[in-house]
Amino acid sequence: MNARASIGPNRPSSDVSAAVGLSGIAGLTLWIVVCHFWPQIGAVLDLPGPRERLTGPYAALAGLLFAALPMVLWSLIVDKVHRRASTGIDWSKPRGPADVAEVSVTKLAGLWATWAIIAALFCLGRWYWQGQYLIAMQVLGSLAVPLFLLSIPYVLWLDRVLVQPRDACWHFGALLIGREPHDAEQVRIHLRAWAVKGFFTAFMISIVPGGFANLVAPDWSAMLATPVGLAGLLITLMFVLDEQIGTVGYVLTMKPLDAQIRSANPYLAGWLAALLCYPPFQMMGQDRPIWYLAGTDGDNNWMRVLSGHDVLMWVWAALLVFLTGIYAWATVAFGIRFSNLTYRGVLTNGPYAFSRHPAYLSKNLFWWCASMPFFVTNDSLTDMVRNTFFLGCVSAIYFWRAKTEERHLLAEDPKYAAYWQWMEQHGLVTAAFARLGRALKARRPQVQAQPAE
Repeated sequence: MNARASIGPNRPSSDVSAAVGLSGIAGLTLWIVVCHFWPQIGAVLDLPGPRERLTGPYAALAGLLFAALPMVLWSLIVDKVHRRASTGIDWSKPRGPADVAEVSVTKLAGLWATWAIIAALFCLGRWYWQGQYLIAMQVLGSLAVPLFLLSIPYVLWLDRVLVQPRDACWHFGALLIGREPHDAEQVRIHLRAWAVKGFFTAFMISIVPGGFANLVAPDWSAMLATPVGLAGLLITLMFVLDEQIGTVGYVLTMKPLDAQIRSANPYLAGWLAALLCYPPFQMMGQDRPIWYLAGTDGDNNWMRVLSGHDVLMWVWAALLVFLTGIYAWATVAFGIRFSNLTYRGVLTNGPYAFSRHPAYLSKNLFWWCASMPFFVTNDSLTDMVRNTFFLGCVSAIYFWRAKTEERHLLAEDPKYAAYWQWMEQHGLVTAAFARLGRALKARRPQVQAQPAE
């Protein structure tokens, strides 16, 4: 029986329930509403202090707590993720503190050394000390001492219930101490995981305040009457949901939540494809090699192109909101497990029931529809061709990212292989592309091997 025939009609179950992300949206939405209507709330409750909307960076960062707390509570109380075997925890057989002290000391050495390496790299990277990254450095710097102190009881407590306390972090500590033999592959697994967490946590924290202020500060009532205003408000909301839930995912990589990084992508191609999309390595920013918005109004180019066509403006605005909604949904569906370049379980519900890569697909369609790079303001044929070509390159990079991620996950979990096969047959979007690919392949002329003379 071939692999296609062996796949049944039922989609493999998801390791993350849809309710986790939805609870995070509920908590975050409540906080957004409070921050926007703070002047009215302050007046009704006669609260002291300025009657202004809460748009500052600390209000934005507080949104992370409002998103995280409901997701953590739902995961523990309803989904009971801490009881899963995939956590590597056996709560029924705790060891004594003396039994794990030596293991924990080695692990703490590895953990603290990892943090020291990340801190050193932050110090060396000039971009971390200017612009939007400054808030990330302030936050992480203020948390350094509390995290250092809290890590001691946390590691000692967790090692008592871990089935295998000599994990990847322990192996890195063993390498540094040199007292016990270590597994070099486990060390690499540890360093790759923390490279992802260090790099992307700083980036995510850096973008949270700006997006939050852009959402909370404007007068919403003035934006509801026009397609441009309404689309701008809803698109900003979708991006804020993505940024906040995504940041929570990077922060809560913890085994008791079954949200640990089980492995980071081991392939160089995967890292290259991902890092090309983020500063300071980003290739598609302004004045970068594959900038695709020359001679346009940027991602608002659609407003200029469609100006004066009211019905079409409403339709196009709805399309852009829909695409951004899919993009945000693809992040929210991860709940507390969102992260680039990592395997943290298999997600099969939400938009992942229709496409294996809904975020990449919707994001790229949004860029094409919003920027319309072929409609330039300067009538330059060169800019038209360049913009179209370079946005095509951006889409190709995301296709490359998708393939490297699939290669990683297929090697990690048979469940993902089952999901991959199921999507080939039943995924609304993926199956359509698979059929198209098979049809195109069938139309290729077959080269007949010539018999040897």
